[in-house]
Amino acid sequence: MDLAFTADELQFRDEVRTWVRDHLPQPIAEKVHQGLRLSREDMQAWAKILGSRGWLGHAWPQEFGGPGWNAVQRHLFEEECALAGAPRVVPFGPVMVAPVIMAFGSPEQQRRFLPGIASGEVWWSQGYSEPGSGSDLASLKTRAERRGDRFIVNGQKTWTTLGQYGDWIFCLVRTSLEGKPQTGISFLLIDMKSPGVSVRPIRLLDGECEVNEVWFDQVEVPAENLVGEENKGWTYAKYLLGHERTNIADVNRAKRELERLKRIARAEGVWDDWRFRDQIALLEVDVVALEMLVLRVLSAERAGKQSLDIAGLLKIRGSEIQQRYTELMMLAAGPSALPLIHEAMEAGWQGDQAGPLPAFPGGALHCAPLAPNYFNMRKTTIYGGSNEVQRNIVAQALLG
Repeated sequence: MDLAFTADELQFRDEVRTWVRDHLPQPIAEKVHQGLRLSREDMQAWAKILGSRGWLGHAWPQEFGGPGWNAVQRHLFEEECALAGAPRVVPFGPVMVAPVIMAFGSPEQQRRFLPGIASGEVWWSQGYSEPGSGSDLASLKTRAERRGDRFIVNGQKTWTTLGQYGDWIFCLVRTSLEGKPQTGISFLLIDMKSPGVSVRPIRLLDGECEVNEVWFDQVEVPAENLVGEENKGWTYAKYLLGHERTNIADVNRAKRELERLKRIARAEGVWDDWRFRDQIALLEVDVVALEMLVLRVLSAERAGKQSLDIAGLLKIRGSEIQQRYTELMMLAAGPSALPLIHEAMEAGWQGDQAGPLPAFPGGALHCAPLAPNYFNMRKTTIYGGSNEVQRNIVAQALLG
């Protein structure tokens, strides 16, 4: 197993680093490095910049308009973007539904939907989870009844990330009640501007409405928006979930946030506390181990070997690391991490006023988003398939 990058790969990394440095808007990068709120315009601006270069779908094959990079090149690209402070690519279009359309969609669907995803112009949402159907996704109840050349969709999806911005949504819907629950599910592409679609934001502990309920009331969907075969959607869903779980691991963001943690520890005067430094060191060991696991998979792919399907394992470790670094940031800042008033920050507050409590002056800008980030990351061990379920899957794969 060779974990070293070749000369060509190092040259590729330098080219990507230069391009990202020259094209990433610095105000957006500053927000990312400080952990501040990104607007829809921030996220889509970067998506469109990547799209203009043909790199938004950086994992796509050339036949569908992608750069045709190998696994190592994709890893290096993602690493350089993360370390530069680029926003995470909203994955629902380019990372999740696009591979499904490529693998199982009709040629007409590929011509119709892929260009808008590749350019960053069309915002996609994911319609999987429902009340009572999260980790047990096969129990979903949203119905799609076939009537001639249309499906009539009724039901509810929940925890739809950034659904308030969505132009289109890909949904798992029940089209049959016969046989096992998995055999009666289909995969539909739905225009969110269709009559009968309503989005209701859910306000979270961090004060944001990152997730939403999406309701379908007699929504008419053309049958041509069915991906693949009717009642075969579970197969396509499993294919997509592999991409989602690998994306959740995000070792490159963990490396960037580890450096941010060190900056916060120094700014807050806890860097010289050896017990706290021990915790940072333990986290860094875990981040390096996760990176070695990723590089091991890349090395196997580069050698043409079939690597173990470890999407679930990557998701487990990556999500736990994300929770740990946000927790340590909170501990470093102490009470200064507690308050967050969005209106004050939007009005230009820069952290130079009195602290949240008379006994704790300061309240630096880097402290403001720490509590919201901590609360937000509680979700990571649950979404994309809870870690408890993923451990069972990994155990079954290894032990039989």
